Amino acid sequence: MSHDDAVSQSSPDHLQRKLQNRHLQLIAIGGAIGTGLFMGSGKTISLAGPSIIFIYMIIGLMVFFVMRALGELLLSNLQYKSFVDMAYDLLGPWAGFFTGWTYWLCWVSICIADLTAIVNYLTFWLPEGTQFTPLGGAAISAGCVLFLMGLNLLTVKLFGEVEFWFALIKIVAIVALICAGLYMVLTAFTSPSGSVASLTNLWTDGGMFPNGLKGFLAGFQIAIFAFVGIELVGTTAAETKDPEKNLPKAINSIPVRVILFYVLSLVVVMSVTPWRSVVPDKSPFVELFLLAGIPVAAIVMNLVVLSSVMSSMNSGIFSTSRMLFGLAKDKQAPSFFERLSSVAVPANGLIFSCVLIMSGALLQYFVPNTITAFTLVTTLSTILFICVWIIVLLSYIKYRKTRPQLHATSKFKMPGGVAMCYVVIAFFIFTVFILTLEPDTRQSLIVSPIWLVILALSYLMMKRKPV
Repeated sequence: MSHDDAVSQSSPDHLQRKLQNRHLQLIAIGGAIGTGLFMGSGKTISLAGPSIIFIYMIIGLMVFFVMRALGELLLSNLQYKSFVDMAYDLLGPWAGFFTGWTYWLCWVSICIADLTAIVNYLTFWLPEGTQFTPLGGAAISAGCVLFLMGLNLLTVKLFGEVEFWFALIKIVAIVALICAGLYMVLTAFTSPSGSVASLTNLWTDGGMFPNGLKGFLAGFQIAIFAFVGIELVGTTAAETKDPEKNLPKAINSIPVRVILFYVLSLVVVMSVTPWRSVVPDKSPFVELFLLAGIPVAAIVMNLVVLSSVMSSMNSGIFSTSRMLFGLAKDKQAPSFFERLSSVAVPANGLIFSCVLIMSGALLQYFVPNTITAFTLVTTLSTILFICVWIIVLLSYIKYRKTRPQLHATSKFKMPGGVAMCYVVIAFFIFTVFILTLEPDTRQSLIVSPIWLVILALSYLMMKRKPV
């Protein structure tokens, strides 16, 4: 690796460990509560019905194993600044190049999807049946990107602080929704539409699998997108204080988060709002309170889901700049991206990514239906994230084969080891196959190989002529 490890952490040429334990814990939780839960769960419920509960539990378990593999690898060598360094070291330069640039595109595409979601949520405040003009949507998108870019340019500690509060808002809101929903169920609350809040709503209308196996499988696409970003703690490794103590804490809390934030919240939503009443292109979290006749709570929840999207974009802008910085350090991106500002922020990479994200807002012109645009972009990013997760697992397999002494002394071993890596890889490959079942997800799957071709050609050119 082309890293000068002898240089002091305080050097402006190196990222600095400014993120504290509370920042890391909330960043990890914020990554687990993504736009896919708030924006995409409506469509997933319409496809899969109550079986969405099992979908989230299965995906959550698989992603947990990815994170345990990632955690053991990062702690095996504290010089790894992210999983890009890890892939570069264990699998070779091609893997670092592929992982870094793919993860960068993942977050650029997620931020574009988030811009679509923001415009969708803001229509809540418009008169019934009206939409923003394309110009109005573009202006909103540009304003959001510029605001978050400004925050990220200041200091990494400010990023951690902003993400801490964004994540805290999401946690409080979901806990409040669960409490309110449970109260409605216990009191047999009857909505203005005549539906009675009850746990029996989960199975009395077609059972837990009302749309059969095909509906169950179709629900995986948006559901797996809800988990993207959960590996964000792997990009903060170089800027986290006491990683040996704080990384395991953040990773081990993933199962609790999945049960609380995904399973319980969706059980409550579908108990209060029968699954057939859930509108696919709206957030069921907001619609729950509207259906229950509590518009003030719906307004508050709409503000919460807006903050959730801003949180996702904040994480995305942070991640893209760190990926470009790491790639430049390894001579796999222009050296322009290696320069840090006076406050140790990779400003050039940050600004470059934000410009591309804003240009991606043009998608709103070509695909005016927000949920269609959201599905197209999220499917592409889901495919790319799956590729990154598989690289993490392949890195772990190589680590176990070539560095058994490090595994033997590890205090944070991955449960199931190499065998479980193969199980999770098989699951992810099966998930990609599932994307062929629906026309909208199939479109993104068909175009995704274009990125792989671009990467392969770029890598070959880079090898001939160093950056």
